[in-house]
Amino acid sequence: MNQNFPAFVAAGEALTDLIRTGPDGWRSLVGGSTWNVARVVASLGLPSAFAGAISRDVFGARLAEANAAAGLDGRFLQQLDKSPLLAVVHELDPPAYFFVGDDSADLHFDAAQLPQGWQAGARWVHFGGISLAREPLAGKLLALAEELKLHGVSISYDPNFRALMDQRYDAVLQRMAALADVIKVSDEDLRGLFRCSDAEQAFASLRALNPDAIYLYTRGEHGARIYQGASSWSAPAPKISVVDTVGAGDASIGALLYSFIARPAETLEGHLGFAVAAGAAACTAAGATPPTLQQVMQLISSSPGSNAA
Repeated sequence: MNQNFPAFVAAGEALTDLIRTGPDGWRSLVGGSTWNVARVVASLGLPSAFAGAISRDVFGARLAEANAAAGLDGRFLQQLDKSPLLAVVHELDPPAYFFVGDDSADLHFDAAQLPQGWQAGARWVHFGGISLAREPLAGKLLALAEELKLHGVSISYDPNFRALMDQRYDAVLQRMAALADVIKVSDEDLRGLFRCSDAEQAFASLRALNPDAIYLYTRGEHGARIYQGASSWSAPAPKISVVDTVGAGDASIGALLYSFIARPAETLEGHLGFAVAAGAAACTAAGATPPTLQQVMQLISSSPGSNAA
């Protein structure tokens, strides 16, 4: 492995959540699914980077600051003189949101401007989020994923369903699923992506797109299951006091990939337990707060264990 470049890279979107706090009040939080996954892997202790583009304004400056604070490799972050990508959350219960990002910085990401030779250090590159539902960025990321796959880099994919992923997203889902070595999905994602009420039927349809992939299927308080071929293992969710579930899914896939890289001798069941513990740890703090390795290991030590099928 090339020591000069991070072993893990997440490519996609970093954005600002504008959350309504009252009739005339708003607060902003840094976020973005793929960016969050990169932060999780870095928080667990593995050299990581987020590959994407952000604005140079006040929103972009805050993201750049948070990117550096997370310990992510700054060479992979592109800052451009374009508008920011915003997620406007105007209702919390039930959640209602929309995105503001016409010709925004994220769409102008250029993979050719990433550090020369970075692919030699990359063990896993992660894709997903709304970046794959926004052109021309989606096409650029698909091309990057295909190139990396040809060079033997492992690919992970978390669709992370959002309302803008309608029928137009189906072709992207099929292409990314076919490329991915690991696919993470939740029951909520499945119902949205396949536009149906039966998550199990949707999961069968997803697995049919790539029977050889490893699938991490998360179900919130009910824990998660991991699938490889005809085998599967389940892990219950650790008992915790939930503060905020935002970022739990990002924590679980980030931790799974960390475990694959940093704990190669671990069984698939062990990798699953680590991922579930990380997802639970993320729920013990407000916002998308990446868990630490110490937090994850403490939860694992108190977990009742996993089951195979």
